[in-house]
Amino acid sequence: MENELGRPELAERGCPSLVRAWRRRKAATPAIFHGQHGGVGSLNPNKFDRIMISPRSYFVFTPLLAGTAVGTLEMRAVLEPVRRLGLDSFYQGWADDIDFARKIIRVEANTSDDLASRTRLMVKRSSEASEKGPVFEVTYDKLVIAVGSYSQTFGIEGVKEHANFLRDIGDARKIRMKVLQLFEKAALPLTTDEQRRKLLYFAIVGGGPTGIEFAAELHDLIKEDLSRIYPELMRFVRITVFDVAQKVLPMFDQTLAQYAMDTFRREGISVKTGHHLTRIRPDSECEGCFKLKIKEYGVEEISAGIVVWSTGLMQNPLVEKLSCKRFTPPPITPDEKSPVEVQLETDDRTGGLITDSYLRVNVTPRTAKSEPSVHNLHADPLVDVYAIGDCAVIPGEYLWPLIFFA
Repeated sequence: MENELGRPELAERGCPSLVRAWRRRKAATPAIFHGQHGGVGSLNPNKFDRIMISPRSYFVFTPLLAGTAVGTLEMRAVLEPVRRLGLDSFYQGWADDIDFARKIIRVEANTSDDLASRTRLMVKRSSEASEKGPVFEVTYDKLVIAVGSYSQTFGIEGVKEHANFLRDIGDARKIRMKVLQLFEKAALPLTTDEQRRKLLYFAIVGGGPTGIEFAAELHDLIKEDLSRIYPELMRFVRITVFDVAQKVLPMFDQTLAQYAMDTFRREGISVKTGHHLTRIRPDSECEGCFKLKIKEYGVEEISAGIVVWSTGLMQNPLVEKLSCKRFTPPPITPDEKSPVEVQLETDDRTGGLITDSYLRVNVTPRTAKSEPSVHNLHADPLVDVYAIGDCAVIPGEYLWPLIFFA
């Protein structure tokens, strides 16, 4: 495996639907990648036809989106065109389904910039043909699934409609324009002081790395740049981070989390831990503002000019769809028969695909008496299907926070 595939890197978080596949150039078919970047450059082009399927034609380095949203970095600094990778084929589309028994990927074409540049949420898609692109099939010999994950909304009313996410370059662009619009609206002579307080209240939901970093970047933008342009508005600006947990950055060492809290306190950034947001709705008294209902505040609602949502990840719909399917794996050799029906194994906590130490997707045998929740039986992993990034889980200790210090 190492000679052919090398060592795939972590896939970019949040890629809505990306598969990588490859076909052998001789005596077989291709290697296909569903996702972005990870593992593409490690394939030997003399042995494989390298194919990538992705709904967008560029790779986004998501850890830098917070800086991009406030102008610290230019948009182009976090983008890398996929076609520069020198692939044999690239198809811009959504992987709608995968037939593991026949080694076929069903792809829905997507050439709409609007769909590709904004965060896709867990919304049931319309079955109307007018809303779907043309569908085609791609075969593979080996497959890497790197579809990432989606933003978790917990079914809270108004989040999908009114909150701003930070998962793609389109989200960063939208947040940047929104912040500037809020200051311009607050600077108008017809705007009252009460409306200015609402417009310049920045609510960030989620005390993880993304939420904390964005709060810091936004504070620096306002303090170092906007304060010189709108000095008369600085007394109305407030930045608040809400989180349901009792402390921010729970995945990091407590010393680091406390340092972040102390820094925010000195800079005037408010952090509200143990607070549950239950609804977001438009503010009828201030155009462009939103009312936030916080469980701990009772019937009282607070108004904000923008709500940036960063509360964690949820399972990608493609992974959820695939995990419900039962199939018979293709034989490894022509003489081998595989009468056992299997099902992809998923992690109970994250919903991600469970892999072995070589990133091969694990499967669980299913018989007439076994249920999907039974994990006492284990079949060999799929030898030609790999999963990487946020859609995959290797059993054991979670070490992903270490990448922030690499």
